[in-house]
Amino acid sequence: MAKHQPLQFSLDRSSPVPLYFQLSQQLEAAIERGELAPGSLLGNEIDLAGRLGLSRPTVRQAIQSLVDKGLLVRRRGVGTQVVHSQVKRPLELSSLYDDLEAAGQKPATRVLRHAVEPATAEVAAALGVTEGADVVLVERLRLAHGEPMARLRNHLPVGLLALDHDTLENTGLYRLMRIAGITLHSARQSIGARAATAAEAELLAEPEGAPLLTMERTTFDDTGRAVEFGSHLYRASRYAFDFQLLARP
Repeated sequence: MAKHQPLQFSLDRSSPVPLYFQLSQQLEAAIERGELAPGSLLGNEIDLAGRLGLSRPTVRQAIQSLVDKGLLVRRRGVGTQVVHSQVKRPLELSSLYDDLEAAGQKPATRVLRHAVEPATAEVAAALGVTEGADVVLVERLRLAHGEPMARLRNHLPVGLLALDHDTLENTGLYRLMRIAGITLHSARQSIGARAATAAEAELLAEPEGAPLLTMERTTFDDTGRAVEFGSHLYRASRYAFDFQLLARP
């Protein structure tokens, strides 16, 4: 179990933003940057309030807001402990492995299945092949800090690139494509949500019926060829997509 790491906080008492919210935002940022890793202990509320010159109710409110988000947990006899950070992934053509690595989340992969199988109608339509034609299936469990984050299921055209078990466990699929000289250009993607089945819940360490984010993506290279069809499940408690919205002129 990691010990409490002293952090520096900058609170603006002249700001209209409540002090508890300023503190909770800075604590959340420290968790997301990995400065407070899973298992880290915060000082008790009295010590933290004294160090920051805040009232104990202000510190308690800041901590409670992160408890409510699932980032912290109060344990009797232990104190307030970091559980995990939620991954906030930008909506761009990048791989989960690269996004986790860039965020300091220590990604790891467990290969669940790697095989050649006949394309279903959905997969065939996405990849532009005949239904029943051979396609490569790669199914993986992606972890961060040793904790399950997502189940990734990808279908690829046969002969696109050489893959083996060890390579798939040590790096991301898009990185392997780039190494093979494939230039990723664009993708068509849809995002949804549904409840976890019993098998999915067990795999992702969630209770049965827990909310899961779903994502389907067909990725194209710079020649317009479909090079990948992904059908992924993400833990809603650990994962979010970030959008940037622009107003129409």
